[in-house]
Amino acid sequence: MTVYLLKRVAMLVPLMLGITLITFTVIHLAPGEPVDMQMAMNPKVGKEARERLTKFYGLDKPLHEQYLTWLAKLARLDLGRSFSSDNRPVLDKIKERLPITLSLNIIAIVLEFGLAIPIGVMAAVYRDTWLDKGITVFVFLGFAVPTFWLALLLMYFFGVKLNCLPISGLHTLGYEAYSWSARLWDLSKHLILPIAVASFGSLAGVSRYMRSAMLGVIEQDYIITARAKGLSEGVVIWKHALRNALLPLITLAGFSIPGLIGGSVIFETIFAIPGMGQLFYQGVMSRDYPVVMGILVIGAFLTLIGNLIADIGYALADPRIRHQ
Repeated sequence: MTVYLLKRVAMLVPLMLGITLITFTVIHLAPGEPVDMQMAMNPKVGKEARERLTKFYGLDKPLHEQYLTWLAKLARLDLGRSFSSDNRPVLDKIKERLPITLSLNIIAIVLEFGLAIPIGVMAAVYRDTWLDKGITVFVFLGFAVPTFWLALLLMYFFGVKLNCLPISGLHTLGYEAYSWSARLWDLSKHLILPIAVASFGSLAGVSRYMRSAMLGVIEQDYIITARAKGLSEGVVIWKHALRNALLPLITLAGFSIPGLIGGSVIFETIFAIPGMGQLFYQGVMSRDYPVVMGILVIGAFLTLIGNLIADIGYALADPRIRHQ
């Protein structure tokens, strides 16, 4: 097991370098320059001012030199300074918004898998029944409904028509004067709609994966043998069958880790939540290269860590993998 883990960890470094090189190149080849975006609203700015700003940002150097300079800073855990007017360190901006996005997405993922697993198991156990058909309709709705449309629909129904839930931000104006219990309740109300939107589409997909995996497992010979021994149906399904059926879900759980910061762009923008998704969107629109690269690097790192965790989960669930 130790050798297996060391091999997987050793592969992370070249993969990370390759990802950053490709990402850095693609971002700089995209149309639009940071200087042009900043000067677009001020037509009186002359050529000399543009050149000074370009030199200040280091954009006058060849692309490979810019990448090596950025990589040297990254090795010191320095993500550079934002190209925006505040010129703040990118790491400070990320630190401010990261806890919000992580909290939202962790709650959404726990809710998603906590509901999807039993839903998928029930659909497999009671296949071809009305329960299974109802879950199938729910799954297709989850796949078909666009996230932004669902968010707008929920905002209109619960926020405008019923006026029972807030539709933007994380706090009500003047919440500082509330008691701690009132603050908690106010925050909870603000989180209901974003978390519902973040969970709905993925919940449908994960439950479908769970159903397919469970159908393949309950037809295996060892399940038939377990039933022949007189074990109760609950023990057969939830103890013996579920463990092997969870193997595909381990991969999905690993892929969900990078979504902790990169999967919230849409609903954070719609609900005006000051998180990483909103920061990333603003960085892309303003061609703020350091901010975009900083967020993408964190996303790439989480993707590799997610793959590593998935591999470890496979090895723990199936001893044959770690022996190989």
